[in-house]
Amino acid sequence: MSRIFGGVAQNGYVVRDIRAAMDHWINVMGVGPWYYMDRVKTDYFRHRGKDSDVEMSIALANSGDLQIELIQQRNDAPSMYKEFLDAGREGLQHMSYWSRDYQSLYDRALSLGYKVGHEGQIGGEQGRFAYFDTQFHPGTVIEISDISGTKGAFFERIRQAAIGWDGSRAIREVGGR
Repeated sequence: MSRIFGGVAQNGYVVRDIRAAMDHWINVMGVGPWYYMDRVKTDYFRHRGKDSDVEMSIALANSGDLQIELIQQRNDAPSMYKEFLDAGREGLQHMSYWSRDYQSLYDRALSLGYKVGHEGQIGGEQGRFAYFDTQFHPGTVIEISDISGTKGAFFERIRQAAIGWDGSRAIREVGGR
């Protein structure tokens, strides 16, 4: 439990091959089902304060209450994902904290000196997210994500699908671009 952000809700892994990563999590780790978005449509995405046309694929599944996110960037647009890969890393890149009062948490982090590395929005204002530039050690980037809207309901659906998952329909395609 973070005294600033609360409990970790998600571990995010940046990978070079999302299909191979899902296969590993399904067949080695026994985690699924995966909700896969081939191309995620963002309302906006900014890297270090500048607009970036990042293209990415995302897969989400739960292991208990912890959501696992796999991210494969599909282009060379500036992002913290690209920085992570360019540094020769692959794997755990961030831990995400979810909030129904996103703006207050965002403002608090900024007031404590955290700097935004990249941020964006998916599906309207209640789909905001920010990654703070805390990548001094691999896997320790802090993300905050607004779950007060439809994203929160979607995340709950993913969590429920993992309960008692029997291995069927291991990958479930979700609409995108």
